[in-house]
Amino acid sequence: MKDPVYKTVELTGTSTTTIEDAVNKALKRAHKTIKGLRWFQVTETRGSIDKGQVHQWQVTLKAGFEIQD
Repeated sequence: MKDPVYKTVELTGTSTTTIEDAVNKALKRAHKTIKGLRWFQVTETRGSIDKGQVHQWQVTLKAGFEIQD
């Protein structure tokens, strides 16, 4: 068995409800074109404010997928 090698991409997901929803939306969309996603790491969390309340969550993450032979 060989040791895998991974490539990473940076994604930013958005949601008006939760941080987790923003992450899931980013991964779901990336899954449509990137095969073999294996892991993710949240690198930044931010959001926008409207009328003193959270309007939208923005979560940037790195996602890794295995390089195939």
